[in-house]
Amino acid sequence: MFFVNQCHKHITMEQELIEQYTSNLFAVAPGVWGRKEIFTNLYFIQDYISGEWALVDTGLSWSAPNIKKIVTDLFGEGNKPSCIILTHGHFDHSGALETLLKEWDVPVYAHLMELPYLTGKSSYPPADPTVGGGMMAALAFLYPKGPIDVHENVRPLPDDNTVPGLPEWKFIHTPGHSPGHISLFRERDKVLIAGDAFVTTKTESALHALTYIKHLSGPPKYFTCNWASAKLSVLKLAALDPEIVATGHGRPMHGAEMRNQLGVLARHFEELAVPAHGRYVQEPAVTNEDGVAFLPQSKETIPTSVKIIAASAVLFSLAFLVYNQAKKQLA
Repeated sequence: MFFVNQCHKHITMEQELIEQYTSNLFAVAPGVWGRKEIFTNLYFIQDYISGEWALVDTGLSWSAPNIKKIVTDLFGEGNKPSCIILTHGHFDHSGALETLLKEWDVPVYAHLMELPYLTGKSSYPPADPTVGGGMMAALAFLYPKGPIDVHENVRPLPDDNTVPGLPEWKFIHTPGHSPGHISLFRERDKVLIAGDAFVTTKTESALHALTYIKHLSGPPKYFTCNWASAKLSVLKLAALDPEIVATGHGRPMHGAEMRNQLGVLARHFEELAVPAHGRYVQEPAVTNEDGVAFLPQSKETIPTSVKIIAASAVLFSLAFLVYNQAKKQLA
């Protein structure tokens, strides 16, 4: 039985579906599901009137088979989204995009300020491994910074903040983590898909990032290139007074405890979110509609030999994780 057949039924908060995180597929709210891909999330949103659905972000480069399997379970064999919406285009949110478009050939919507990184014009500001916090941050020099080129499919989101195909939702420009980062909000039940504007785990720590230990935090430090904009974005999202938040990394959270933590993060952003040091802390990257215009000088001092050892370790770890995931799927 497809989950979609249940999308019109009322889901009460008492059921606490967002806490039922026993598999990599999880329910967030009526008509909203998520999928964990090792250390990042992607989402499926269905419009309850038309029955059409959209994919929000596409996970890692090897995520396409997992996404298509979930699509079959949720919506039926051979189904495809009306569109793909990107909160932003970092490698862990757009990794499977080009592969999926070869089969689906649907529109891809992103903010105007994100388009240079999706049309081959500009790479993102480099990740900053000096921000501290754990292995995921220290290994940030390994992370791809693009660009990718999907210019035939990508479209700018409308100027009126509407979301194509999802009339109940609006998008909110929440830059800082990336120039064109967006979040999605459904006013009816105050469901917020925040992307990486803030997250619900500590993405800099490998233990937290892989196991999703719950901790409402600022945006991932190693990729955030404008901290002043990031603070304003969190203030903007906290002001929405959301009931449920689902982010790019970590488990969904809901209710008064979540709102209290989000409010504390917004009020004390400099102390809680901004790293003590880092390339973009004192001076942000400058970007425009053509991409990166200026980068502050890097203060990275990691020796090449250490990078090689770290790269070998992370590749081994990722291979082990993929192997274990494949074993589970075949079991």
